Amino acid sequence: MTRKEKLLEKIKRNPWDVSFEELDKILRHRGFKCRQPSKGSSHYTYIKGDVRLTLPKQNPMRPVYVKMVLKAIEEAED
Repeated sequence: MTRKEKLLEKIKRNPWDVSFEELDKILRHRGFKCRQPSKGSSHYTYIKGDVRLTLPKQNPMRPVYVKMVLKAIEEAED
């Protein structure tokens, strides 16, 4: 199992203790392109095909955002 796979499993097991950087690593590894926030914004947009995801940069990430990321990864791989 690679480090990225282990990280993804850790995130699935405990969505309460996840940093923005961990989600960013997973999304980029899965092929999502990141668009930096515009001036005055703290939200990053990730795009892969028809799947679009917007995340605020905060630590720790709220579980609702972690679940959105996991669902987006599933949708993008189908």
